[in-house]
Amino acid sequence: MSEKLIIFDTTLRDGEQAPGFSMNVEEKLKMAVQLEKLGVDVIEAGFPISSPGDFEAVKRVAETVKNPIVAGLCRANRKDIEVGWDALKSAKRPRIHTFIATSDIHMKYKLKKDPEEVIEIARDAVKFARNLCDDVEFSAEDATRTNLDFLCKIVEVVIDAGASTINIPDTVGYTVPMEFEKIISTLLNKVPNIDKAIISVHCHNDLGLAVANSIAAVNAGARQVECTINGIGERAGNASLEEIVMALNVRKDIFDFVYTDVNTREIYRTSKLLTSITGVEVQPNKAIVGKNAFAHEAGIHQDGVLKERTTYEIMTPESVGIPSNKLVLGKHSGRHALMQRLKDLGYELSKEEIEIVYSRFKELADKKKEVYDEDLEAIVENQMSRVREYYSLENITVVSGNNAIPTATIELVKDDGNTIIDASIGDGPVDAAFKAIERIAGIQGRLKKYNIKSVTAGKDAQGEVTVSVEFEKSGFDITGKGYSTDIVEASARAYLHALNRYLSRKNNKKEIKETI
Repeated sequence: MSEKLIIFDTTLRDGEQAPGFSMNVEEKLKMAVQLEKLGVDVIEAGFPISSPGDFEAVKRVAETVKNPIVAGLCRANRKDIEVGWDALKSAKRPRIHTFIATSDIHMKYKLKKDPEEVIEIARDAVKFARNLCDDVEFSAEDATRTNLDFLCKIVEVVIDAGASTINIPDTVGYTVPMEFEKIISTLLNKVPNIDKAIISVHCHNDLGLAVANSIAAVNAGARQVECTINGIGERAGNASLEEIVMALNVRKDIFDFVYTDVNTREIYRTSKLLTSITGVEVQPNKAIVGKNAFAHEAGIHQDGVLKERTTYEIMTPESVGIPSNKLVLGKHSGRHALMQRLKDLGYELSKEEIEIVYSRFKELADKKKEVYDEDLEAIVENQMSRVREYYSLENITVVSGNNAIPTATIELVKDDGNTIIDASIGDGPVDAAFKAIERIAGIQGRLKKYNIKSVTAGKDAQGEVTVSVEFEKSGFDITGKGYSTDIVEASARAYLHALNRYLSRKNNKKEIKETI
């Protein structure tokens, strides 16, 4: 009999903790709605006590999504759990997720507590949480470096206290598949009350084994897997949701004992939404969702695929939501054709968003003969990744040449409606544009990374510019994206996008209280 494998998505919590991946409340909410559409079983919406912003995000997600369980992470103390419950209590299906470290190294150096103290703290926390919420998950942080007998003991205690899900995290990505399988098997065989709980796993990718370890644990009897879209997360990231789900899906001949409720045709759409929100692309050779995942360049491969697709493709692009066909639109195409193509590409936009996208589409269609799917995706991603526009680009004029001093004149509109015009010289037109923007905003930035690529082929293709900037020596980098058939304009839009994201984060930070 095939058993349900619970897919626990922690993109909004662990994934967001990765540098450069922070999301505001509205972005988290948009991502949560898409995760519900994807069919995940649990959405870990955040760490409520960490900041007012995270509390609000968990609360909004809890109020919005209906089908998935909504979880909030809490340390094993009453204050964390009380705040977590306040954020979660409006959810249709709330879950309190509490944790404490259990490895010798963590107990000695981080907690400065002995094993018996840790057991008592865990027991009290789970009991307290269980009095507030019917669904409590307990995580033994750094479980894979924990003494196995002690791990069995604390798991037994927290199950007795009311935990119905026991998470065994490979917190630092230390374990390997055969070892992890043994840990899960030991828990199933040695913990007398283990039948009262579901074993979960949460694997990090420090050794590149997060997905392999997760699948090994499922093979041993784990029935919940914690993962993220695109594998984002602390350090080298988490186990990738799309890789786990598709591995189980493609290899049903081996994994016929489990199934998931994930709608695989929403995988690509979810991946693209995340990259548009964070501004961080996946590498081209990323499994399942990378640009090259279904590309064939070698002649032998191309010949084989043309004769029989399965010679070199173990799954179809359509199975993960990548449309294999291309529809070319032009300046004479109407709103209906555009809406249909956007729907085919997996986008569901509001009337207001459709009007903005249609207007941008018409502008682009006047500049280039043909507008491709990739162009449409760029337009929609640009719209979806918008943050509060403290400054918006109205006009840009550049002067440059081998005998001219590169100069950029920028006209920006502030969010209060005022227009400001300034100019600057630079090492080139792009540098001059960045400096002009800085002069207007009164904020200095240090460009850490600059990348430009063509969205489609052809001389009239849109350029996609991605920048990473550190503003005001803040110590953290902000990513921005911009699109245009003019690369200087695309660069200015990318820099402005990063600046607006920085200002949004800076203003939100004023509200953040000290973590308790």
